[in-house]
Amino acid sequence: MRAGVFLVSGRFPGQEDADVLRRTVLAADAAEAAGFDEVWLAEHHFVPYGVCPSAITLAAHLLGRTERIEVGTAVSVLSTTHPVALAEQWSMLDAVSGGRLRLGVGRGGAWQDLEVFGTGLDRYERGYPESLDLLLKATTGTVSANGEHFAFREVPVRPAPRRTPRIVVACGSADSGSVRLAADRGLPLLLGMHADDHGKAATVAAYGAPADHVSTVVCQVGDDAADLVRRMLPGWLKDGLGAHVTVDGRPGPSRDPVEYTERLCEIHPVGPAGECVAKLKTSLRRTGVSHVLMFVEASGTPEGTVANIARIGAEVLPALRA
Repeated sequence: MRAGVFLVSGRFPGQEDADVLRRTVLAADAAEAAGFDEVWLAEHHFVPYGVCPSAITLAAHLLGRTERIEVGTAVSVLSTTHPVALAEQWSMLDAVSGGRLRLGVGRGGAWQDLEVFGTGLDRYERGYPESLDLLLKATTGTVSANGEHFAFREVPVRPAPRRTPRIVVACGSADSGSVRLAADRGLPLLLGMHADDHGKAATVAAYGAPADHVSTVVCQVGDDAADLVRRMLPGWLKDGLGAHVTVDGRPGPSRDPVEYTERLCEIHPVGPAGECVAKLKTSLRRTGVSHVLMFVEASGTPEGTVANIARIGAEVLPALRA
């Protein structure tokens, strides 16, 4: 059993971006103190759903202020990031942190990010496998490219990588092309918190081989946890999801915030500690995935987030690990 916190850095109504990022840093400190194994950081651009635009940059800050806990990106978006630059950043942080950095990568969405950063829709729609393979090649120490989206002579990566990166690939569903892409390269999956146990189990089955897959869940502990989630999440989801703008005018996210919140309360460990433990154990049995990242920011406040992390560490993790 491995447990981490998943920090989206969501800006709830009325909050300032800088305060949200400071809340994220406090949460990471609290996670290390509470005995979590890992903290993972989301990456978004131009939307209040998440105000961290570079998970690898914030990971560097957290690695510098923590001592034990591993830090991961969930995810670094390969459709808008140069994979060799990401490999260089990983190698540098891997060296100075003693191997505490994890990499989660994903395709991202057809958002205006593609326009702003100049990578374009074609890179999103057809360039993901090439980007992932280039990242993997760069982490071996030398890399060259002669592909559709990247072409350059061989160069050495500096600092020279000292170990093989532990990479997970974000996947939305069992029929996603990312499942086959990851399986063919022997990389485990990062399963989204929008999916229930049956959906995650189907995705793991489609992968078709044993792997250290990672599952994300909402975890809010307390007798009034469900009421808190129902009160706080819809406002954040409405502002955050509604702010996404696609690069070509295709429809963006269309989830109803209230219905989605109810769905999250139904499928995830939200409630008293005993119920959370039971739901997590059931999820492990159904999916076979014992590596779990917990979204802990449902309160939207620093105090509530830190308190939730402390309760999970004291009342949930020991029972799961036992």
